[in-house]
Amino acid sequence: MPLLNKLGTAAPRPTAPDLRRLRVALTVFFALDGFVFAGWVVRIPAIKEQTGASASQLGLALLAVSAGAVITMTLTGRLCRRYGSLRTTVACGVLLPLSVALPPLTDSVLVLGLVLLFFGAAYGGISVAMNSAAVDLVAALRRPVMPSFHAAFSLGGMIGAGLGGLVAGHLSPTPHLLGITVLGLAITAVTAPVLLRDGAADLLREHSSTPEALPSPDVRASHRMDRRTRGLVLVFGLIALCTAYGEGAIADWGPLHLEQDLHAHPGVAAASYSCFAFAMTIGRLSGTTLLERLGRTRTVVGGGATACVGMLLGALAPSTGLALAGFAVTGLGLANIFPVAVERAGALAGPGGVAAASTLGYGGMLVGPPLIGFMADWYSLPAALTSVALLAAAAALIGFATRHTERTEHVEPLVPTERTETV
Repeated sequence: MPLLNKLGTAAPRPTAPDLRRLRVALTVFFALDGFVFAGWVVRIPAIKEQTGASASQLGLALLAVSAGAVITMTLTGRLCRRYGSLRTTVACGVLLPLSVALPPLTDSVLVLGLVLLFFGAAYGGISVAMNSAAVDLVAALRRPVMPSFHAAFSLGGMIGAGLGGLVAGHLSPTPHLLGITVLGLAITAVTAPVLLRDGAADLLREHSSTPEALPSPDVRASHRMDRRTRGLVLVFGLIALCTAYGEGAIADWGPLHLEQDLHAHPGVAAASYSCFAFAMTIGRLSGTTLLERLGRTRTVVGGGATACVGMLLGALAPSTGLALAGFAVTGLGLANIFPVAVERAGALAGPGGVAAASTLGYGGMLVGPPLIGFMADWYSLPAALTSVALLAAAAALIGFATRHTERTEHVEPLVPTERTETV
């Protein structure tokens, strides 16, 4: 894997139980992020009706999520550098559950947009902080465990969407999302001490940033200054954006599509994201094996093509069952493209590349839903959802076009590692 290619074996291995506890705690935060996000998205149809918003008005309100997230993503990197990614993760783990209780308390599109600005800020902050901590932990563990963190996010989303589907016909959004707030704060309170205990941040820093583990600062700086490298990092960020766009679109508009266009029961409509998240979870849990057997280029190309076919089925199918099947196929196709894109960026430019690609990727997840809303007003919601298929196909084409960089990512970082092992 790309990050592993930068790791040597001369650095002393950290205490296994300590790293296992950190991994479990960080995995819980990834799952919490997906759970809270899914709890919000499955109640979007009810909140749309509550506020009397049209599709374009709802799209504008969802744009506030994007705006808050983009602003916070820019600032979160600085906060991580100053206070540490673990502390920043915990702080955002408090803000995110608090923010999700606010949307059902609104009665107008304007107020909804304002509270979604806060929700987007918390969501964007925890996304960047968690991924920054995960990069350090992957380096410390000397194992390709990044897909497992993203699998936890998908699993949390599946559980949150499934629970939302069960209660959608019985509870209004207010008690449902307030319950998520209470549960989320409790999970953060139980898990936070593992990340905040003395020595946790030093443990990651010591074993993920040693000279033996990574290329020298001069090498990393030269990567950052190289124009070709920056261009490739941007390309991998665009791959992440194309795939995350689909995840955000299905999360926010999938339930509404089933309920509005296919006349599904609200509980069944809420299951659309649950099917998607379940398939994505399965795909990411098997991601390491898939990458070892097929390689990164084939995984990206095959995944993009699969997602394209699945989303065309999900958007244009005449029945609820076929649409749900299409969402599931889309989840399988998109599952590992985002982690691969982030890792390829990291192989070229280190943590700076990971941060850049992650920010672009999550930007796609947050910008996609508002764009879907505008296109739904201009054309129709099914037609708007086909844009997910087009971007998945674009990700596959970009992945194929950049296939020649895969060998470079494997070979270049190996030089310092081999010298370290020889010594």
